[in-house]
Amino acid sequence: MIQITIPEPNVTITKKIDPQESNIYGFTEFHLITRELGGIFMFYNENDELLFVGKARKLRPRIKKHFEDSVSPIRMHRDEVTKIEVCIVEDPVHREIYETYLINEGKAKYNEDKVFFRQA
Repeated sequence: MIQITIPEPNVTITKKIDPQESNIYGFTEFHLITRELGGIFMFYNENDELLFVGKARKLRPRIKKHFEDSVSPIRMHRDEVTKIEVCIVEDPVHREIYETYLINEGKAKYNEDKVFFRQA
């Protein structure tokens, strides 16, 4: 059996209620997420349920795109996201493995690709 150990998140940002600062869907701390490095990211709801897992060569622009893009799998559920966790993973093969593993182990609610479990 293969043992996969997911790295600890390098950055966790949470949604603010009625933020006074500039924000995207209530998130004011996007500046904490690197724009130059690659990795994986996880979106959670207020009950800490995994909603979506993704990977990117450049994390901040990719995560922001999920909140701006009209084709994002979470476009109808953006308001549901209350926490974003980011793990720096530079190796593209490792990113692919972690993403697929997290989608299936965490039963990510809105991932459509790489799903090997059945939604209830």
